[in-house]
Amino acid sequence: MTRKYINELQEQENVNEVFRASNKQLRPNRNGALYLQVDLSDKTGTVTARLWNANENIYHLFENGDYLQVEGKAQVFQGAMQIIAKRFCRVKPEEVDETEFIQTTGICVEKLLNTMNVLLDSIQRPALRGLVKCYLEDQEFMDRLTLYPAGVKHHHAYRGGLLEHIVKMMELAKLIGDSYEYLDTELLLLGTFLHDTGKTVELVCDPEFAYTDIGQLLGHIPLGISMLETKIRQYETETEEKFPDALAFQLKHMIASHHGEYEYGSPKLPMTVEAQALHCIDLLDSKLAAFHQLLEEDLNSSSPWTTFQASLQRKLFKGLPEPQNGTASDVK
Repeated sequence: MTRKYINELQEQENVNEVFRASNKQLRPNRNGALYLQVDLSDKTGTVTARLWNANENIYHLFENGDYLQVEGKAQVFQGAMQIIAKRFCRVKPEEVDETEFIQTTGICVEKLLNTMNVLLDSIQRPALRGLVKCYLEDQEFMDRLTLYPAGVKHHHAYRGGLLEHIVKMMELAKLIGDSYEYLDTELLLLGTFLHDTGKTVELVCDPEFAYTDIGQLLGHIPLGISMLETKIRQYETETEEKFPDALAFQLKHMIASHHGEYEYGSPKLPMTVEAQALHCIDLLDSKLAAFHQLLEEDLNSSSPWTTFQASLQRKLFKGLPEPQNGTASDVK
């Protein structure tokens, strides 16, 4: 039987398919009755499911990361597809093809790594090159960098998403650094590479995308700064040379300020041109990726406009269809 993927679900369509579960929650409705909410995913995306009249026994039938056979009906709620479930049944991992449930970057990881290495290799200052070497030779860090998402739910929320986000930003950093002569391109490139490295500690990839305990408590910005301090000490031990304080301060500041605003969780506002450039590049890549995802996943296939996006307080224009040859408008 042909599998029905999440991105193929239609309004009021009956659903009887296997998905991977995450973020399960037992919640009360307005009347105090409990319902079970759980995120279901396959390789094409994620959809929220709700099971009414739930209880503690149903909640404990499965764990986050388990595979579930889900019976129910698909419906659109506030512009997003959801599943109103009738029944959940746990499925053994050996009974499924795990590749059907892994969301990955659409770009070849080897190509991303090659681009990243070329850009990092353009850095010439010995201290910065030595620091890069400490990161690249850390196999555990590199494995996480190539596997982890950039977020749990928002932009680049798929395997390899963190690497894709960083590399796309580094490509922009190189272009912008070469265009503005007063920018320190090497510092901007390295700051871009480092800005989200704390996410390799903040997040976990298996059995689901989730936050680690230390990630919840500290966040990726302090974790990234702590990692940088460790790598600087490693550099100094291996080279028996002092890493320049001025460079260390600027790199830490770039990590600390890359969210740009206090309201976005940034402990400091950008105070150098490189830090400001990094924030703008990060904002550009994350916003474009989020817009692209909304356009790709929109359910309003018959309209040039998406459904209303509550998070953005607007609809998005998808463009008009190309005119077909031989249409009435072509007749002279």
